Amino acid sequence: MGGRWLVAAVVAGWCAALSGCAGDPSATAWAASVCQALAPWRTEIGALTQRAQEQMKAATTPAQAKENLVRMFSEASAASERARAAVTRAGVPDVDQGQAVALRFDRTLLRMRDAYDAARREIDGLNTAAADPFYDGVAVAVSTLRREYDAGAMLTARVESPELKEAFDTAPQCR
Repeated sequence: MGGRWLVAAVVAGWCAALSGCAGDPSATAWAASVCQALAPWRTEIGALTQRAQEQMKAATTPAQAKENLVRMFSEASAASERARAAVTRAGVPDVDQGQAVALRFDRTLLRMRDAYDAARREIDGLNTAAADPFYDGVAVAVSTLRREYDAGAMLTARVESPELKEAFDTAPQCR
């Protein structure tokens, strides 16, 4: 009896690793799940950015600006991790190179999460005693974040699979 469980576990593991077993979501279902995962993330990142800009205008000291930015980048990192986990739960699309596509989305969100974390750490390490050097440091951190973010930009239009391109173009969740 114990041998059957071992065989079943090995087969299940191989199915997951090879992503060729039945049960992988169709291109349409996967695209819909991914878009459902990314929509709240995009909204949250937009809201955090807007709020940070408003707080930066209202900040009267570098210490206040630092506190606001560190909090915003921390929240953006957490939002990116939630989106990554939701995309991972979408599984692997049942398309050619589906495992590679799913992995690319996962790694992109990991890079975005890590970019926000790096910006948070950079700004958290800045000295707030003098305004000009502090804001120069913020500018460098934000510029680096922008560069890293742009390098990992996840646009569903960059998907190479014809089935997934069509699914992203037509799924109501992706509009």
